[in-house]
Amino acid sequence: MTPRIAIPMPTSFDPVYNRANYSAYVEAVRSGGGEPVEVALSLSEAEIRRLAGDCQGIVLPGSPADVEPSIYGQPRDEATAPADVARERVDRALLEEAYQDEKPIFGICFGVQMLNAFLGGTLVQDLAVVPVNHAAGRSVAVAHSAAVARGSLLGGIVDLDECSESDGILRLPINSSHHQAIGIPGAGFTVSARCPQDGVVEAVEAPYLGPGDHFVLGVQWHPERSAGLSASSRALFARLVAEARRWRG
Repeated sequence: MTPRIAIPMPTSFDPVYNRANYSAYVEAVRSGGGEPVEVALSLSEAEIRRLAGDCQGIVLPGSPADVEPSIYGQPRDEATAPADVARERVDRALLEEAYQDEKPIFGICFGVQMLNAFLGGTLVQDLAVVPVNHAAGRSVAVAHSAAVARGSLLGGIVDLDECSESDGILRLPINSSHHQAIGIPGAGFTVSARCPQDGVVEAVEAPYLGPGDHFVLGVQWHPERSAGLSASSRALFARLVAEARRWRG
């Protein structure tokens, strides 16, 4: 079976961004052995849930929007970008279906922020630009490193040849293209990676005991952009697809 992986269109308001970015998620899933399934943001609730029912996993992609702060109980910071109501509606429906049936979930950048808010966590609405510029952008291939816990789910996926190691902590070079980040982790989440210079959360995950357990992982960087260069980036998508292939409902 080739697992079908649902990927929502990144935005409802920026077709230029969609054209420039969506294909990278599609190719990363396809290269990992999965069948990407586009989820249009104009679908009805019933259509979203029917489509989700036909998929074995989901990827929540990045977006230039920011999560609506009222979802996590905060007033809007002046630096927070407008919310994308259509994208949030689709993500929420996909997550409800995925949690109901324990389908594997992989959140990326905005996707992990939405996932964290869905689980009752909070976000930092605007990061300082020093000592690390987390909004470096796609033109910077390696913006900084992520300190990854060796014994975590993420630590078991990344390619060790790409990492240096000290005291059980892996240092993985990553790109960076965000100005918000996870504050308080959502229910059940463990922080599995931070930026070593400033402590910004770079990855969260649900407890994972082994094959057949519910796979839920989110990263703050963009592995779809570096999949052509980074074995760790490819491994993240391959692992999602492998988990989707094992899923039996």
